[in-house]
Amino acid sequence: MPQMAPMNWLILFLMFIMVFLLFNSMNYFSFMYPIKKTSSNKSTSKINWKW
Repeated sequence: MPQMAPMNWLILFLMFIMVFLLFNSMNYFSFMYPIKKTSSNKSTSKINWKW
């Protein structure tokens, strides 16, 4: 029936929106930053300026 076509387009649009949101959320939550291990011992070199 032709009068039901807008409902089919709406359902298709909602399905694509749901797939898009699911895809983005899976990519967002599956990405992990590498853990940086920083050492607390920092070596500083002192420079004696001789003017």
